[in-house]
Amino acid sequence: MVAKKRSRFAFIGDIIGELRKVNWPSRRDTVRLTIMVIIVCFVVGVFLGALDYGFSELVAKLLLGKG
Repeated sequence: MVAKKRSRFAFIGDIIGELRKVNWPSRRDTVRLTIMVIIVCFVVGVFLGALDYGFSELVAKLLLGKG
């Protein structure tokens, strides 16, 4: 039982050691990349929304005879 507790603490210590080795991005890079992700998500959302609208209109006209 004592060995398990010691191994858990060693594991947590290893995790902290590895996290200290990580090259974290600067605040400026994080903000810039976050804004870029939000813009790309918005553009993809608009594109998919337009595609969905176009296909729904196409199906309504061709298959359902509306319009």
